[in-house]
Amino acid sequence: MDRFRLILPLLRRLAPETAHDLSLLALRCGLGPGAGAPDDPVLATRLWGRAFSNPVGLAAGFDKNAVVARQMLGLGFGFVEVGTVTPRPQAGNPKPRIFRLSADRAAINRIGFANVGQAVAARRLAALRRRVVPGPVGVNLGKNKETVDAAADYAAGAKALAPIADYLVVNVSSPNTPGLRALQGRRELEAIVARVRDALGAVMAAAPPPPLLVKIAPDLAPADMADIAALAGAGAVDGLIVSNTTIQRPPGLIDPRRAEAGGLSGRPLFALATQVLAEMYRLTGGRVPLIGVGGISGPRDAYAKIRAGASLVQLYTALVYEGPGLVGRIKKGLAARLRADGFATLAEAVGADHRRPAARAPRKGP
Repeated sequence: MDRFRLILPLLRRLAPETAHDLSLLALRCGLGPGAGAPDDPVLATRLWGRAFSNPVGLAAGFDKNAVVARQMLGLGFGFVEVGTVTPRPQAGNPKPRIFRLSADRAAINRIGFANVGQAVAARRLAALRRRVVPGPVGVNLGKNKETVDAAADYAAGAKALAPIADYLVVNVSSPNTPGLRALQGRRELEAIVARVRDALGAVMAAAPPPPLLVKIAPDLAPADMADIAALAGAGAVDGLIVSNTTIQRPPGLIDPRRAEAGGLSGRPLFALATQVLAEMYRLTGGRVPLIGVGGISGPRDAYAKIRAGASLVQLYTALVYEGPGLVGRIKKGLAARLRADGFATLAEAVGADHRRPAARAPRKGP
C-alpha cells in the first residue's frame, strides 16, 4: 500500500516549504511506498563505471541536506542527487521562497542554497556509505552567497565530499545566488573546474576521483553553450546536467504566482530544457554524457529527453503534483517505449533523434 498517498491531500493544503519538510519526515519514518517490481533489464545502463538499474534520478533540491537518499532510492529512483551543499551552513533567502503554480503544474523557487553545510552533509553521507545503498548518490556543490573566491568554495566542497560521492556536480546555474550564473562564462568556469580537479587529485590520490559534472542554465546564449561544450569535449568535465530552472516565463502561464521572482521549474520548462539538451548533444558530438532534467512529468517526457541526447534523466517538481508513484509509472512507460521502438538497451536510444532516418522513429501515443 502507498501510505504516502494518505498524507498527500494534507500536504497540498500547506505552504510549499512546510509540506516539503513534512514529506521528508514522512519518508524518514518509513511512510513512502516501496519500489515495487524489479526494474526492467532494458532500463539498465552503465555510465562512468557505475551501474544504474534505471535512468530515472532525483534532481538536486529535494534532499538538500542528505537525509533521505536511501529512502528515495527505495522508492525506485535509479540514482539520487543530494544538495545543493555549500562549504558553510546558510539560511538562504527570506521566506516565502517557494511558490506552487498549480494551474501550470509548475513551481518557482528562490531558496538560495539553504543547507546545513558540507561538514554535516559529509557525516550523513559517510553514515549512508556504511549501509547497503541500491544506487548511486551524487552531490551537488555550490558556493556560499558571501564568498568572493567562488573556485575556493567549489574546491572545498570537492575535497570534503569526493570520497563519499558517486559523482560531483558544480552548480553554477541557480538564478537565486547573486552573480552565480556569470560563472558559466568560459574563463570563470575553466578556473573553477581546474581548482576542483586539483582538489580531487589531492584528496583522491589513492583512488580514482568521482566523475565531475557541471549543471548549466537553460537560458544560455549560443556562444556560452559552445564554450561549455568545448570545455566538456576537451575532457575537463565528465558530463553535463541540462538544465537548471529558468528565469524566463514562457507564454501561456496562467497561475497568478507566475510573476514571483526566482527559477521556474515543472511542465512549462520542458520544451526549453529539452531544446538546450539537444543542442548540447549536437555541440559535443554525443561524446559527453548528459543528464536531462526540466519538466519531466511522465514516460513520454523522459523518453523525449533520452532521444534528444540524455543518458540519464532527473525530476523533482512533478513529484509535488503526482506523488512518488510517478517514478514507477515513468519506468514502466519508458521500458514499453524502448521495446516498442525496437531498442534492446537504453543506451541504443540515447540521441536517437539526431540519427534520423537511420534511427528508429518513436511510436505515437501518450
